[in-house]
Amino acid sequence: MPEISRFYGIVIQIYYADHPPPHFHALYGGRKATIDKLKRTQPAVAP
Repeated sequence: MPEISRFYGIVIQIYYADHPPPHFHALYGGRKATIDKLKRTQPAVAP
């Protein structure tokens, strides 16, 4: 997955042809979150 940014140990990634709705992935300390770019709600964090 292409890496968009990396800061303070947080990695932001996005797929070019990923499924809708538009979103990006954040990884930190073995945890993953998917953030919807349009709704601006709290992310769902997976252990």
